[in-house]
Amino acid sequence: MKKIILTGLILLTGWFVAAQESADVNQLFDKNYIVNAMDRAVKWQLANPKHEPRDWTNGAFFAGVYAAWETTRSAEIYQAMMDMGNGAGWTPYRRWYHADDIAICQTYIDLYCHEKRPEMIQPLIDTLAKFISQPYPVRGIEVIKWWWCDALFMAPPVLVKLGLTTGNSEYLKKNDEYYKECYDLLYNKDEHLFARDLNYVIKDAATDRYEANGKKIFWSRGNGWVMGGLTRLLKELPADYPERPFYLQLYKEMAAKIASIQQPDGLWRASLLDPYSYPGGEVSGSGFFCYALAWGINSGLLDRAIYLPVVEKAWVGLNGCLNEEGRVGWVQPIGADPRKDFNADSWEVYGTGAYLLAGSEVIKL
Repeated sequence: MKKIILTGLILLTGWFVAAQESADVNQLFDKNYIVNAMDRAVKWQLANPKHEPRDWTNGAFFAGVYAAWETTRSAEIYQAMMDMGNGAGWTPYRRWYHADDIAICQTYIDLYCHEKRPEMIQPLIDTLAKFISQPYPVRGIEVIKWWWCDALFMAPPVLVKLGLTTGNSEYLKKNDEYYKECYDLLYNKDEHLFARDLNYVIKDAATDRYEANGKKIFWSRGNGWVMGGLTRLLKELPADYPERPFYLQLYKEMAAKIASIQQPDGLWRASLLDPYSYPGGEVSGSGFFCYALAWGINSGLLDRAIYLPVVEKAWVGLNGCLNEEGRVGWVQPIGADPRKDFNADSWEVYGTGAYLLAGSEVIKL
C-alpha cells in the first residue's frame, strides 16, 4: 500500500512540475508579456549602445526597434528613432557602394512615411544614384553588387521600400537584378541554403570548406538575415508584382529547410548542418528565422499546422536568452562565418533587433 501511495505521489509531483512549466511557457505567448519583454529589450539596448548609429549592426537593430514601436506604440521608442535619424542627418554610412551602409535607411524610410520630410530620404536617393551608376570599386576584378548573403537583408528592403514610397520602379528593377546575381552565385539548390560568400562556393577541392561532420558550411546568421530580408521584401511587394513569385518560391524553399533543422531547444546552431560542433543556440540567426516563419503563418503563406510548433519552440528558446534586465544573450560576435566563442553573456545589437522582429510577429499568432 505504501508503495502504491509513494508511486502515486511521485507521478502527481511530476505532473505538477510539468503543468507548472507548461504554465510558464504559456505566459511567453501572452500579449502583455510580449509587449513588456520587447519594451525592456529596446530600453536596455538603447541604454547600452555599441556602434556608430548608421553601422550595419544598428541597421538590423533599428529595424527591430521600428517593429517594437508598431507593436507597442510607445512614444518613447518613436522618439528614440527620430533622435537617431536627426543626429545622423538622415544619411547612410560611409561607403556608397556597400549594402551594409544603407541598412539603416530602412528605418529612415519607415519614419519618412509618417513624417513626410524630404530630407529624411534625399541623402539615400543621392547615394543610390551613385551606387546604380557605378561598378563596385574593386581594382582589377569585376564584382557583383551584393556578393555576400547578409547583403540580402541590408539592401533589398531599402530599394523596394524606396521604390514603392517614391513611385520610382527603377529601384525595384535594380533590386531584382542585383538580388538574382547574388542568388545565382550563392544559393545551393540542393540544400536550399545560401553560402556566406564566394569563398564558400569555390570548386577547388583544396579551398572548399566543410564542417567536422563533412557537411558544407551554411552560416545560421547569414541565412537568418536572408530569410529576414525576404520577409521584409514580401511584406512590401504588391501581389501582382511580376517578380514576386521568384521571391515567394525562394522563401518557401528556405522555410521548409530551416524548419527541418531546428534543434530540440527551439534554436538553430551557428553552423546549420553541423549543430553538434557548436555551443548553444545562436540568437541572431534564430531570431530572424522565428520572425520569418511567424510572418509566413500570419500571412497565410505557410501551413499553420506544420510551422506553428516550430515558431512556438523558437520563441520559447529565444526568451530563454533574454535576461531580467532586457539583455539578449547567446549572440555570436561580429564575423563572416560560424563561430563558437559566445555564451549567455554574449550580446550584440543585431541580436536584439532579431528578437524584437520575432516578437512583433509572434504576438499576432
